[in-house]
Amino acid sequence: MGHWKLFFALIIVLHVHNTRILTRAIIFREYIGANFENVRFSDAPINPNIQVHFLLSFAIDYTTGSFPKPTNGKFNVFWDSDNLGPAQVLAIKRQHPNVKVGLSIGGDSVGDKHVDFTVVSVDSWVSNAVSSLTRLIKQYNLDGIDVDYEHFNNVAPSIFTQCIGRVISILKNNRVISFASIAPYDDSEVQKHYMALWKSFGHVFDYVNFQFYAYDKRTTVAQFLRHFDSQVANYNGGKVLVSFSTDTSGGLKPYNGFFTACEKLKSQRKLNGIFVWSADNSKADGFRYEKQAQALLAKA
Repeated sequence: MGHWKLFFALIIVLHVHNTRILTRAIIFREYIGANFENVRFSDAPINPNIQVHFLLSFAIDYTTGSFPKPTNGKFNVFWDSDNLGPAQVLAIKRQHPNVKVGLSIGGDSVGDKHVDFTVVSVDSWVSNAVSSLTRLIKQYNLDGIDVDYEHFNNVAPSIFTQCIGRVISILKNNRVISFASIAPYDDSEVQKHYMALWKSFGHVFDYVNFQFYAYDKRTTVAQFLRHFDSQVANYNGGKVLVSFSTDTSGGLKPYNGFFTACEKLKSQRKLNGIFVWSADNSKADGFRYEKQAQALLAKA
């Protein structure tokens, strides 16, 4: 009887171990809530065989209202919280154990202006950010943070590095979040800031949501694969995820060969996961390409 108990215990351990490996290796992520298209978590497809992250877009350190202004790290909600509120977050995670929900900070614009990364001092920004983000994460039952600042208002990479790196480190050490990611794209100023952040704090980030859809619309499969290798080199040691958009932005689209490129990366054991911008744009088409992406990952 003792041998049988040992055998079943070993089977359970192996199952848990393999499940953890699968969960770490195969991930699908989607930004949601930025365009106020009344999209809900329950609208989106969720394949039970992969890990799925929804990223609420966005939390921004600007004032709310008609004339948003920088707040030096005091974050407010700028996503569709009517449809994507605390109760909805809790419900989707209870219904689907493979789902986690995070928030993305920064973004491209607020109102008709760029979201500029604006700092009075590193210490004050870090203190305000830790406090306000902790409050939002607990209020909304969230699991992690994605960093998506795209405009830097002449703030030096070293300042950006200290602000973001320290905040993420503190939130992880305090067990407020369980994952963190960055979302750079191929722009000299953007790369300068994120690569400096990666050099000093790459160890605290779990994923690199590289915005491959910021490349030219005429991107070919071969070019996409070269872009991927370049960014893997830039963010050495990181889990670089491939991406497509369902709006009118560029990159390699699903109907032009994106999944062919994914299959190639999968065959080379380079495919870490896929993310999409965004659920708001995909709702009208019934999340056609999200379903395809998740099915491909589930077979990986």
